[in-house]
Amino acid sequence: MQLTLLGTGDVRQVPVYGCECRACHNARQTPALRRKPCSALLESGNLRLLIDGGLTDLCERFQPGDLSGILLTHYHMDHIQGLFHLRWGINDHIPVYGPEDGGTGDDLKKHSGILDFQPELTAFESFSPQAGLSITPIPMQHSKPTFGYLFEQGSTRIAYLTDTVGLPPVSEAFLQQFELDVVVIDTSLPPQPEPPRNHNDLSLSVAIFQSLQPKQMVLTHLGHQMDEWLLDNTLPYQEIVVARDGMQISSTLI
Repeated sequence: MQLTLLGTGDVRQVPVYGCECRACHNARQTPALRRKPCSALLESGNLRLLIDGGLTDLCERFQPGDLSGILLTHYHMDHIQGLFHLRWGINDHIPVYGPEDGGTGDDLKKHSGILDFQPELTAFESFSPQAGLSITPIPMQHSKPTFGYLFEQGSTRIAYLTDTVGLPPVSEAFLQQFELDVVVIDTSLPPQPEPPRNHNDLSLSVAIFQSLQPKQMVLTHLGHQMDEWLLDNTLPYQEIVVARDGMQISSTLI
């Protein structure tokens, strides 16, 4: 099982249009520092499962037949915008899994094209798109119905938790049952003086790390303010690392 982080940015991405902060300046000068919309690719054997469809170049990244399916965390535009183009393709059939759409996905589902929307997933009810691989939807705290996902294969467990601000108590208690190898977590903001409203700041992510005690935590869905904070500060635990677009998390490396 391998998880590749295709995009690790927040809704504005990095660099932010019109911003001249140090993080945005550096990202313009060094392409490796850019952040595209938060997205990932889960691979296991012949399975290739795209997590979220916010990348706008999906038709160039993937050829017909490349994707076994698409797994959506939620229906905010930065997580589905690439599907509005992809759906008009031909010679393919792509199952799409996810939570209820909260109304945002009406047009996509009415004119779905090659996208085959499956019945809405149910919280904590696992499914297996491939023998030996289990995926469990886990409710997040966000402004639209949102699932994080627990991926299990053999003794390896990776939790992909975005978008969220903290964790619902029931989700935190569920995840505490497991020895987690990696938690990939929404960390949009540096430490804030007031509790954030819709996305984790670093303080909340650290609290989640202390609660779940994974072997490694990977910070994703980062905004330019978080990148600028990292220029002057260090993370509090060596087990917590910052994601980059293209980063690979493999069961053989855990």
